[in-house]
Amino acid sequence: MPVDSGGKSRPPAGRGRRWSLAARQGRFLNRVDAGRRLAGCLEEYHGTQAVVVGLPRGGVPVAFEIARALGLALDVVIVRKLGAPYQPELAIGAVGEYGVRVLNSAVALATGIGEEGLAAIERHERTEVARRAALFRAGRESVPLAGRTVIVVDDGVATGATTRAACQVVRAAGATRVVLAVPVAPAESLAELAAAADEVVCLLTPPGFNAVGEWYEDFTQTSDAEVIALLARAPAPSAGGSEHPTNP
Repeated sequence: MPVDSGGKSRPPAGRGRRWSLAARQGRFLNRVDAGRRLAGCLEEYHGTQAVVVGLPRGGVPVAFEIARALGLALDVVIVRKLGAPYQPELAIGAVGEYGVRVLNSAVALATGIGEEGLAAIERHERTEVARRAALFRAGRESVPLAGRTVIVVDDGVATGATTRAACQVVRAAGATRVVLAVPVAPAESLAELAAAADEVVCLLTPPGFNAVGEWYEDFTQTSDAEVIALLARAPAPSAGGSEHPTNP
């Protein structure tokens, strides 16, 4: 992928999408540090009507710092991986709110799972999507996304199946522009995610990527209670902002 002198890689001709790969090295102290550093790459959205949504659980502390720094509304986007039978860490696909489903047909075929087996896994995970949405929002309505720019945030990307589903969920909710913002990801996963987002912002794309946690000094698991508390603490967004960034 060609890169200009400003450190932002140019999208393939005709794609109409912007990539922003910050030329930073080293690991993050924790998710707070990652969120603050990402916020610095998203300043153009400060004070707009954009919404920040974090993937629970680990993406929410990152998203909270972005929302706080930029004066934006904060919410969660609920997505669940469809794990292969007997190998749940292998993602066949993912499901999310608004009936969204992303399926990797090649992986599904390789696992030998049939329609009935896949449907059973999907039913279970959809129940979990509904449960988590109610748990994390704690009685609050979801933030309206229709007609707005939505910044989808996680603490990192591995295969990208869950992240891709999250981008599709916010589009299904009516987002007019989707920005994916992550601290670290393998370059090949970002290339695949470019079709799901209008803009991709990533601070680190290390060679030889193995796991997201390797790029944090402290990658302690985020609890449900922390997610609920951060959503409750989220500041009110700046009033009167434009929907569009000042430097599109």
